[in-house]
Formats: sequence, structure tokens, C-alpha cells
Amino acid sequence: MNDIVYYALLAPPILIALTFHEYAHALVAYRLGDDTAAKQGRLTLNPLAHLDLLGTIMLFIVQLGWAKPVPVNPGNFRDPRTGMFWVALAGPLSNILLAFVFGILFRLSMQMEVAHPYWGHVLFMLRLAVIINLILAFFNLIPIPPLDGSKIAFSFVPDRYAGSIVQFSRFGPFILLGLIIVGHRFDIPIIWSLIGPPVKLLAALFGNININI
Repeated sequence: MNDIVYYALLAPPILIALTFHEYAHALVAYRLGDDTAAKQGRLTLNPLAHLDLLGTIMLFIVQLGWAKPVPVNPGNFRDPRTGMFWVALAGPLSNILLAFVFGILFRLSMQMEVAHPYWGHVLFMLRLAVIINLILAFFNLIPIPPLDGSKIAFSFVPDRYAGSIVQFSRFGPFILLGLIIVGHRFDIPIIWSLIGPPVKLLAALFGNININI
């Protein structure tokens, strides 16, 4: 399979995974009383409303990336801490659910005898969809800002540490990007060592997919 075909098959799973991830954030925030994202056009399944250029490029290059963060105003929630917890968790959970659905489709498709010359590409894309969604889910659960895991973790931190959280959040993106670049450049599986085990486990459970990394 040449690079053009590979990236063409990789694009749909990435777009679907990123779009549903951010839509889930916006939907849960809206249901809990915050319409900030909805007013800014983020309560939509249109991929163009959610894509972040750098995050999308990183997904294509190293299969680790992100979309534009959904704007949320915790002050609109009845309980800001609880609200932020569920909004942050909604994104990764949506990807795990998608991985489960694509895993079932992959299992069923593997049992079908289709003579079409491009059927193998369909199977490959379904396999990618399972893996990409799981990677995006567990990558976002890492507790480093601006990833969802940091918001989930911060929802349990007492208010007296709010100043420290703000300071840490400023450096979070640089720490995260540095870990990705260093890991990719020197072939050190820093991020994969954290997310690899659950990704492999659920890929096997959902789609009987064996990831040899």
C-alpha cells in the first residue's frame, strides 16, 4: 500500500474521531446548562468546526493529536466541578464508544466473503477506526493540560490550589508537544508506554485486533 492510499484511508477515521470527540464535549456542556459552545457553532458534527491544524497534522504524522478545545463556561453549571468532570470525560468516552461500534463492524466484515478488489481497503479503514479512536481516547485522558485528563484531575483538586493549576496549565501544551516530538525523534515510546496497554486491550476485546507495537 503506497503512502497516498494509506493517508486517504487514515483521513476518515481521524475526522470522525476528532469530530465526535469535540461534539460530545459540546453536547454534554449544553445538556448541563452551558450553551457557550453552541453559540460559537461547536455543537455540530461538521469536522471543519472542530479541526485544529497542528493537532490534525500531528495525528497524521505520529497518530497523536487533538482538535480545537470546545469553549466551556463552568459558571453556567449547577455544580462547576461536577459539570467540568462530565464535559471533559465525554470526549474520551465518545471515542471508546465509537471504537466499540467500529470493532463490531470490523468483526462482522471479516466474516463476510466479498470479492470486490477494494474490500481489503474497507477492512483496513475499519481497523484504523478502532485503533485511532482508542488512541485519541486514552491520549486525552493523560492529565497534562490542555488534555481532558487534566480537567478531570483538576475537578478533584481543592480550590486553594487553583493558582498552581493555572501556572501548570500554561506550560502543559509545551510539555505535551515536547514529549511527542522527543518520543518520535528518538524513537522513545514515552506516550505509548502510558496509553499502549489499554489501547491494546480494548482493540483486542472490541475487534479482535492485535497491535504489535
